[in-house]
Amino acid sequence: MSIDVCSEDYGLSAIRRRSKTPGVMITQYVVNLPEGKSTPDFQSKPMPVEIKEGQLAVFKAIVTGDPKPEVSWRRTKGHILDKKKFLTRYDESTGEHILEVYKVSEEESDTYKCSAVNEFGKAVCTATLNLSDVSTNPSDFRKLLRRKKGGNKTQGETDERFWDAMMKADRSDYERICAEFGVTDIQSIIKKLAEKKKQRRQNNYTDGEILSDEDSKEKHGLKSSGRTKDQRINGLVQKDTGNNQVDEEVNRLLTELRLRSMDFIIKIEEINAEENDDVLFECVLAHPLPSISWMGKDGELEDGEKYSISVSDHQLIHTLLIKDCTLEDKGIYSAVAGKATSSASLVVEERDPSSVGKKTVRSSRARTDLEKVAREQQMKNQEEMEKILEAVRAKHKENQQKEENELTSGGIDGEISEVAGPGQNSEALEAKSKGKKGKVKFKILREDGTEEEIEDSECLTNAEGELIEGDPTKQKSIKSRGQEDSDKVTEDENEDADSDGNGDGDSSGSAGRRGKKKKGQRKQHSSDPNELESDSEQSDSDEDEDSTGQVKRSGSSKKGRRRSRKAINGESLGPEDHNENKDTEDATDSAKPSRRKRQVPLIEDTVIDPGVQFVCGLSDVSAIIHETAEFTCKLSSEDCDGVWFRDGKKIFPDDNFTISKDGAIHKLVIIRCEEEHSGKYRFEADGRKTEAMINVKDPPRFDPEDLISFTEAVTVKVGHVAIFKMQFVGHEPIKIQWYKEGDELQEDNNARIEKSASHSRLLLSRCQRKDTGEIKIKLKNEHGSAEAISQLIVLGKPTPPQGPAEVTESSAMCIEFRWRPPKDDGGSPVTNFILERQQVGRNTWKKLGEIPGVPSYRDADVDHGRKYCYRIRAVTAEGTSEVMETDDIQAGTLAFPGPPAPPQVVSSYDDCINISWDSPSNKGGSRILGYILEKRKKGSNLWTVVNASDELIKEKKYAVKDVVAGMQYEFRVTAINLSGVGEFSSPSEYVFARDPKKPPGKVISLRVTETSYSHIVLTWTKPEDKPGIQDEVKGYFVEIRPAEDIEWSRCNTTLLITTTYSVKGLKSMGMYWLRVTASNDGGVSGPAELSNYVLAMPSPVRPKFTNHKVKSFLVVRAGNSVRITMNFEASPQPKIIWLKDNVPVTKRVTISNSDGTSQLLIPSSERSDTGIYSILVKNLAGQETFSTEVRVTDDPKPPGLVELEENVPGTVTVMWEPSPDEKRDDRLHYILSKLDSTKRTWATVADRLFNNKFTVCNIMLGREYHFRIYAKNDMGVSAPSESPIWEVERKKEKFMVSVPTREDCDLRCAPTFIVPLKLHTAPKGYECYMSCAVKGDPKPRITWYRNHISLNTNTNYYISDTYGVCSMLILRVGPKDMGEYTIHAENALGRAECSTVLSVKE
Repeated sequence: MSIDVCSEDYGLSAIRRRSKTPGVMITQYVVNLPEGKSTPDFQSKPMPVEIKEGQLAVFKAIVTGDPKPEVSWRRTKGHILDKKKFLTRYDESTGEHILEVYKVSEEESDTYKCSAVNEFGKAVCTATLNLSDVSTNPSDFRKLLRRKKGGNKTQGETDERFWDAMMKADRSDYERICAEFGVTDIQSIIKKLAEKKKQRRQNNYTDGEILSDEDSKEKHGLKSSGRTKDQRINGLVQKDTGNNQVDEEVNRLLTELRLRSMDFIIKIEEINAEENDDVLFECVLAHPLPSISWMGKDGELEDGEKYSISVSDHQLIHTLLIKDCTLEDKGIYSAVAGKATSSASLVVEERDPSSVGKKTVRSSRARTDLEKVAREQQMKNQEEMEKILEAVRAKHKENQQKEENELTSGGIDGEISEVAGPGQNSEALEAKSKGKKGKVKFKILREDGTEEEIEDSECLTNAEGELIEGDPTKQKSIKSRGQEDSDKVTEDENEDADSDGNGDGDSSGSAGRRGKKKKGQRKQHSSDPNELESDSEQSDSDEDEDSTGQVKRSGSSKKGRRRSRKAINGESLGPEDHNENKDTEDATDSAKPSRRKRQVPLIEDTVIDPGVQFVCGLSDVSAIIHETAEFTCKLSSEDCDGVWFRDGKKIFPDDNFTISKDGAIHKLVIIRCEEEHSGKYRFEADGRKTEAMINVKDPPRFDPEDLISFTEAVTVKVGHVAIFKMQFVGHEPIKIQWYKEGDELQEDNNARIEKSASHSRLLLSRCQRKDTGEIKIKLKNEHGSAEAISQLIVLGKPTPPQGPAEVTESSAMCIEFRWRPPKDDGGSPVTNFILERQQVGRNTWKKLGEIPGVPSYRDADVDHGRKYCYRIRAVTAEGTSEVMETDDIQAGTLAFPGPPAPPQVVSSYDDCINISWDSPSNKGGSRILGYILEKRKKGSNLWTVVNASDELIKEKKYAVKDVVAGMQYEFRVTAINLSGVGEFSSPSEYVFARDPKKPPGKVISLRVTETSYSHIVLTWTKPEDKPGIQDEVKGYFVEIRPAEDIEWSRCNTTLLITTTYSVKGLKSMGMYWLRVTASNDGGVSGPAELSNYVLAMPSPVRPKFTNHKVKSFLVVRAGNSVRITMNFEASPQPKIIWLKDNVPVTKRVTISNSDGTSQLLIPSSERSDTGIYSILVKNLAGQETFSTEVRVTDDPKPPGLVELEENVPGTVTVMWEPSPDEKRDDRLHYILSKLDSTKRTWATVADRLFNNKFTVCNIMLGREYHFRIYAKNDMGVSAPSESPIWEVERKKEKFMVSVPTREDCDLRCAPTFIVPLKLHTAPKGYECYMSCAVKGDPKPRITWYRNHISLNTNTNYYISDTYGVCSMLILRVGPKDMGEYTIHAENALGRAECSTVLSVKE
């Protein structure tokens, strides 16, 4: 999976990746997700909908993510705010988010987008809504198609240049091309482009050729038109289409051959892979095909970031590469070519953490094997094409010979056309029929009055393209006409090619032509499709006679039967044309009749029906024993039935299996799973199949009733025993573990654990209060795990109440104080407190009795000025706690209250001023009895009491009514407690006794004029004065709120007079909201707030690297330091990320960042530090990245042992063991040097050798050679490895000695066994070795038999015969290998046999 790191708004980083669900794009807002949290994703995305107009359209989607995402819908070309048309809802029962579109019309036909968003990211997918037309009238369909194609198209969509550019461009250039041509709906354009490419490929394939997209139109046009040769005979233009017919016949036969024999030479095979590996499926076709369909468990696969689909140059090898496999990728994959299908399974296993190495590409076979098979198949296809071409040419030659024979016998199937213009010697032709078929007499009338008669077997055609045959009683002459008549002979090629018969003749002629066309068509369909028809075969059916006696020939032929005509527009023919016409007239008698082949469509466009396919295949199932399991798959058709198999055996419905079909969905339900139900299940339908495995497990399980009983809390008293027990079932062995508050319990003095096969018991003795908590039992076996949780409650006495005591009131009459409840109530609530009191200085304690469980007490029986001490005990149902003793508390101390805060003016009128205040922070140790309020006029020193001294103000507000209108007053207040009157507060602000003013209006044009890392400058305009609505402003308050807070705070405490303010003391790169309010005596206006937050930073600058001379490739010796320094410019301060091979660097790498500089340092490098180091610098203005490849290496170690070998005379092959550094350094190579005994210097034979073998040529006989092998890498060259001395001695002439001949002794004998076979008993799975010895001359032929069946050709047995010792090896002995084994030895002199018996032990 590829991940793109991009910069989003607000300076946040985002990671974009593709979902496992095709067509879903996920944007992740944070780099590292918290544990247990996830970004939104679509478990099921909305599917495209195509319905009739006026019906209901429904889109459904299922989303996942933690926290739960919010789902929204929108469309591309409009909104969905109309509730009468659109309704969005959520179905809690199914978890589906639903969008319903009522009474769909063409206006709602659009692309709809569904978005799921939570705080960690968002997921987006799209679906289309299209209208379908059910009209069966072809004309209505053409109108609908015309309206759909032309109704909403922009000018760019109708421009052929736009589509040519899109067909040749890469996917990355689509958006740019659409922008240039003014096309906005890119999604629909991409869909149309895919359809055009698919249609072009189908057309190319149907025409019998595999063409590229760029030149397919041109090639197809040439193939359709064929190779024509213009021949002028008797002033007429005829087209020789013989070569074209041969080409079309060959293409038709090749196409039929491909369609019939399309199959897989090599099918895809099962592959086992580990996580993060790349998997490569490969197949070889019987015939070339530009593309095939690859199917997965979720449907057809598309070429993209996850899947890479490719095809070889010869279009026989097709490959599917699955990148970065995960456990979710396992399943059945299929390759579909026409009606041929090949399927294989992919098994993905978890990668072993201990395995170390690079990511590998898993494949089922070697690429060289596939190329070899493909080349052989290509040669076979070429041979078939040559055979077909020879057969068609022979047949075509035979037809030509037949036609020539027919032409010599006479016929009137020729065509004559004549064109004459003004200013030339125009002639009139008069055709006279002799009343005999095949003979026509022509009479030529010249301008000078002379006549010339020509008798020929040709037919005449007039300017309308109709044949005219003379009649003895009715004749018609064709005369040359001027400009006006010549215009009438102009005829459209399209009308002639379509052969509608709409000429200028009368109605009867038209009817005759239509009748001839139908006859020709019937004959064509009834003939052999491999047979080429000529006009001579249909001459009888192509002619008819109208009511005037004229014989006419209609243009009923297809495209190959077009005629070449000229239209004369008043221009005279040139001299060359005129002379040519005269020459053809003179040659009329001598010219041979010309025949013209009828060109008919060889085959119709072939549409390959892919048949029924799997929309969703089977998936592996893990089932629990004795529970229900289910297999589900979905086909592309609802009318197809299928068959279920288990381990190759057909499944029938019974007590264990239920088979159902719901439309295109097929289900197999195993009602009660048992262990024997495990295995491979297969579903087959219409030649397609899908497979999956079921694994029946027996994990530990609890009985539901026992589980409910176990979850109830166990309550015991301190010192008692707590017992927990649990019954369970499951596959043995089962590991049993007990936990208390998450810690596993082990047996000790206080805990004892009893275990058995079906139950376990935990005994906790001498329980204490600290043992209270969660008790958990956990069971685990090879099939799974289970756990149950209970609670242990240990009851005991409470702990003492908590101090110190807080005195809430201390006066001469009472003492009131409070304390905190016990820290541990012993498991039972506190019901009462027991109190005792002791006067300081005495030894006796006085019992005050019990009070309810409220931790406070008021003691009214005290003496003024004395000190008291109190004891407190807590009482619960389990007993009484220990004593908590308070500090000494004095009664009757005089403590006056402190001053309250300055009074605040709530409102002011002509006859009343409303005042409020807060209670003093220091109340003097007793409650506040009331307040005294005083007032003073401005300019006076005399304070006047507002309320009488015996009428204290109980509340913290008062309405002062003794005021004079227009005068200014200030107020102060004092508090009174049991000790007396306290201090007065500070005076309030002066206030007028008058009716309130109107608050001012909002400030205008609030804006930011300057920003930095520490301050922001605001500027605004004074609000307008509107008497009676808003009064004049007195000053301003600037308020600020950081983005992470929800409350506003004022930047200035006193009113601002100016209309500008600098907010200082800001946090660098902090986000702040700012607003300004206007104020006067009437109040404060509404706030004028900025429309967006402001960042405390200078103007943004996109990151840019300033040191352009940094090397992109570094070679470092192991042990030395690696230092990469990058200088950059960016504002605001960017975020810097260093990556190694696209993964964050480890902790051993030191990163130092400063203002404008970042440095990567590896103090002591190792070979594992080799890789590509990338720095990513990003801020809200953009991002920039730079990569440097670092290679950490060292001087290589020398190669190993060197061996020499001579395979070809005159050469020597040098082989050596690789250097130990070869596996760690992919750039390591070898240098081979040679020393000749005749020379004194070493010469380099080969350099940059990446293998461990080299053949040295030009080795001279009689010389000694020495060889040295060096290992070399980027750091240097290793020490050499020496080879042994190589010398080839010169061959001397043989010394011939004549020895007298003598007669040989006859040693021939019949076969006999010297050592017979022994009895053998082998354990199952082990190997077995049988041997015996036989002699005989000539050497006997040895044959092994098992149970009288020959084993010599069986590859499961390894048989050898070495110098008479005959042996046979069986690698893995099984029950099928038991039986009698016999060995036969036979030669020309006789035969012998020996036998033994093999037994197999289990």
